Amino acid sequence: MLTSEEKEIRDQVRQYCQEKLLPRVTEGSRTETFDKNIMKEFGELGVLGSTVQGYGCAGANYVTYGLIAREVERVD
Repeated sequence: MLTSEEKEIRDQVRQYCQEKLLPRVTEGSRTETFDKNIMKEFGELGVLGSTVQGYGCAGANYVTYGLIAREVERVD
C-alpha cells in the first residue's frame, strides 16, 4: 500500500545502505571508528531531516521517514 514515491525512496536508501553503508559500518565496528562522510552522504540523499519542509530538505511524510529508518537500522 506504499505510494510509488515511497517505494522509490525506500529502494534508493536500501541500495545505498547495502552498497556503501554496510561495509563502512562493519569496518567501523572492527576499528572503533566512524566515517564522517556518511553524514554528508545522508544529507545528499535527503535522509537527514527528511520530514522537514524547506531548507533543502525532502519534506517527506512520516511513512517515508519510517522506511528510511528501517533501511538504515537493517544495516546498523
